[in-house]
Amino acid sequence: MRPLEPDPEPAEDRLSGPEEAYELLQRGTALLAKRHAAQAAVVLARAAAVEPGKGSILEPLGRALFMSGQLDRAMETFETLLEIDPSNDYAHYALGRTLIRLGRRAEGRTHLKLAVALAPESRLYRGGLGRLGPEDR
Repeated sequence: MRPLEPDPEPAEDRLSGPEEAYELLQRGTALLAKRHAAQAAVVLARAAAVEPGKGSILEPLGRALFMSGQLDRAMETFETLLEIDPSNDYAHYALGRTLIRLGRRAEGRTHLKLAVALAPESRLYRGGLGRLGPEDR
């Protein structure tokens, strides 16, 4: 009996297209759930490269970038998400929070207002807007 020869190519490397993106998305969101934001951002960025323009990948990628302090990249990711779906209430909320962290308070407030307008029942969005206090004059 011949011994089994090792697989010359790991199964992960054989994946391509949507399957690979799905596996990467699953790994990235698991890392994000464990609060390993920087590692999640790396994995999710790979998924976004395989399947560009997928909102289901861009949203957790933006969150991972935000949580790991990569604010400029998070802002770009949430802006891309809004180009895909301008009515995405979470993307407006997340972009608003990111802009505020970047010191762009007025722009951030605008996006938080849009998030509240799109999902008025969201306590998260209303709370984020309320924490800003009264508008600067």
